[in-house]
Amino acid sequence: MANPAFELEPDARMSREDYRRWTESQPRGRFERIDGQVVAMAPERAHHANRKALIWLALRQAVAAAGLPCHVFPDGMTVEVDDSDLEPDAILHCGEMVPGNATAVPQPMVVVEVLSPTTRGDGLTRKLVAFFRVPSVQHYLVFWADRPQAIHHRRREDGQGIDTRVMTDGAIRLDPPGIAVTLAEIYPV
Repeated sequence: MANPAFELEPDARMSREDYRRWTESQPRGRFERIDGQVVAMAPERAHHANRKALIWLALRQAVAAAGLPCHVFPDGMTVEVDDSDLEPDAILHCGEMVPGNATAVPQPMVVVEVLSPTTRGDGLTRKLVAFFRVPSVQHYLVFWADRPQAIHHRRREDGQGIDTRVMTDGAIRLDPPGIAVTLAEIYPV
């Protein structure tokens, strides 16, 4: 029997429901659906995996310290945007816990990407636009895997645009929900 991972036609478009069924049938690999097309995600390098683990931990600790009804998810969960199912490196969601069998996070508030050589362009451009198409997204954080640098995109309070801040040290204030994480936590010496 042929491996279903290799049965997709080039440029084939897939509905969200078909994509979910297809990914569940894959024996291995990670994928995103961008504009209806399945895109394989490259294997991660150690510094990328370590960086996203530190980000998840910093967010989770900040939420716990503030006593907020928020939940931080590592990669694996998706954000549904129009005809795309994107898998960021971390997602913060406030409110009721997402059901245990869910694969997507409804109403994400903070979305995080760690740049890799193969995704750098998408993380800085296409995903920036896509994530802010989701009305609940207030912050999009982009981190470099190999050096202490982050970009904090924040939806303006009036909803009329995005403010962007490039950082190499200090604290990233996420309000809402009312927490902060520091670059020192994410890039320890």
